[in-house]
Amino acid sequence: MPRVRITKRFLDSLTPRDREFVHWDPDLAGFGVRVRPTGRMTYIVQYRAGSGRSAPDRKVTLAPVGRLTPDEARAEARRLLGSVAQGADPAGERQRRHAAMTINELAAAFMALHVKPKRKPKTAELYQHILEKFVLPALGAKSVADVTKADVMRLHHGMRDRPFMANRTLAVISSLFSWASKHEHVHEGLNPAARIETFVENRRERFLSTEELKRLGAALREAETVGIPWEPNLSKPTAKHLPKPENRQTIVNPFATAAIRLLLFTGARLREILHLRWAEVDLARGLLFLPDSKTGRKTIVLSAPAIAVLHELPRTGVFVIAGNSPDKPRSDLKRPWGLVSRRAKLEGVRIHDLRHSFASFGAGGGLGLPIIGKLLGHTQASTTQRYAHLDTDPLRRASDAIALAISAAMGEFASTDRNGSLDGR
Repeated sequence: MPRVRITKRFLDSLTPRDREFVHWDPDLAGFGVRVRPTGRMTYIVQYRAGSGRSAPDRKVTLAPVGRLTPDEARAEARRLLGSVAQGADPAGERQRRHAAMTINELAAAFMALHVKPKRKPKTAELYQHILEKFVLPALGAKSVADVTKADVMRLHHGMRDRPFMANRTLAVISSLFSWASKHEHVHEGLNPAARIETFVENRRERFLSTEELKRLGAALREAETVGIPWEPNLSKPTAKHLPKPENRQTIVNPFATAAIRLLLFTGARLREILHLRWAEVDLARGLLFLPDSKTGRKTIVLSAPAIAVLHELPRTGVFVIAGNSPDKPRSDLKRPWGLVSRRAKLEGVRIHDLRHSFASFGAGGGLGLPIIGKLLGHTQASTTQRYAHLDTDPLRRASDAIALAISAAMGEFASTDRNGSLDGR
């Protein structure tokens, strides 16, 4: 870039690039403007802290462009560089002030200024949980400058029996220090969580079989009509006041059973169904228009069974799956799912496994992974790839074609079918 004096006109002409860059002012050595890929621009000053070639370079952020005019920023840069000439180290002093900050204080600023304003509520909730449950008890009292890679490795290793949560904790610490570096709470690039090897996570996937789905359907119909029977604890003092055996049934709320069916018939995530509003349902076109999901805006294509479920639901409020309040979504399905899954004898099946089952039936039916990924709302093809081992139809056709060609060349069998019968020669 040509050496052009930093003026308002010049700043207005700057356009961001794929990577961050700095334009240095030709009239004042060390004064520049940093441009991030997002378009954010800040005035900075760079100087050498000390004399000699081994003296480290320091950068100080003066202010965002817009908060100061170019002339005001140049005057502030000149004042700061004058202090450097007299032996001061502004960046070092700032780092020393920040180094006195504890991880408790840094985490509070990180949540308030970065995570809550910029992340989805569920993500912010997860960050808060990880910080309060794991990070702060172990590192909270330490000053930011005193946290070492060994400290983070010790915390991560201590959670080895929970590899998923251990890796999420490592990611939160890394994000915390990346944010601290960007805002000059620590030296640029300092991150004690960097390059720590994560644990292998064995992804748990459970798919319902046809027989299990049959039992689930029967349990749902029983739950919403006569109710699911329950056995009392006869050892309790209140056992003599129990209802008669024929009255010991729990009828499940029809909105809860409808939610379970919609999860099965759409492959949607739990929150996508529980937070679904009637305003987002287009039954005429058979679509759900979700303004926000885990992957952003999303359109769900409704199947005929899903449309039938929605047609039968009464509109009692804003949300499709009515909760205790007409203006608030239902929070979870833990109790109804527990009752129904136990009655259907579905051992170890989570509510999220209904989404996996939707995908597994599609893959097993040879619909193709791209189509399944589109239905599930996956933004990355690699996410759908977990179902590749179920997509056997193309492999079966390929195996048949190869083997039949070989057997024909051998003069043995002209064709075979999957029932075991052979057309011999």
